[in-house]
Amino acid sequence: MLSEPRAGRLAAWGNALIAHMVSPDDAAVAIVGDDAVHRVEGLPGEDAPVGLTLALGRLRALGASGLRVALPAPGHPLGLSGPPEFNARALEAEEAVICEGAALGLVPEVYKAGPEGDVHVEVVWHCLPVREAPPADVPSLGEAERELAEALRDATEVLTRLDVAGSGPVAEAAVAAYRARAERSSGREVLAPGYPPRAVRVLELAQRVGMLVSLASENGHGGAVSASEMAARGDALRPVERVARRAQVAAYNSVVVERPE
Repeated sequence: MLSEPRAGRLAAWGNALIAHMVSPDDAAVAIVGDDAVHRVEGLPGEDAPVGLTLALGRLRALGASGLRVALPAPGHPLGLSGPPEFNARALEAEEAVICEGAALGLVPEVYKAGPEGDVHVEVVWHCLPVREAPPADVPSLGEAERELAEALRDATEVLTRLDVAGSGPVAEAAVAAYRARAERSSGREVLAPGYPPRAVRVLELAQRVGMLVSLASENGHGGAVSASEMAARGDALRPVERVARRAQVAAYNSVVVERPE
């Protein structure tokens, strides 16, 4: 699970641009992040891939009033609305952006080259038609926050009982890696300007939960030694990962779908 999906950066800063809270150049720089370059292919009216600044302006001209995130996984089309062709591409990429008001969606394709430590990353966003329909399984911010708290409590009880963290150098390295990632992310701008504080809070927690789930999955079977314990561990982690993805989508989409109470 990506701690910060590229679709999230594109939607967040694209929404800030649409709301006239950032300049096109600043939005493009934030979306690219540590990557080398992003281009958009298949944009209506363009025969070749174009840069992000031009693409975002064109999407606004085509009627895009906001950008939503989808983070689908097998058996869970989170944030998608069809058609099947777009859903399949999004599921393969595990992320996508859907334009409100323009019936278009963007799916990233990532190209990497170079040795470890000096990897050159280019991203091509494929622009495709989407169905204008409610997205699948996206909670409100309030629902997402409650779900995160409940899932964390339930999973912690199960994983503690199974001693999933285990002991020894492997477990210690996993904990150290989590702390290092959390420290690197502290102080960064979690969301673009214009998002409510609650969305920032939900996204930060969801990203940290996703990070912990990834580390737990990467760290073998911890203290779970029997087949039944391994199965119980997987059963405990799966719903937490699902809830974390739902919460990320709710946070990124909040400025598009949330309405003042």
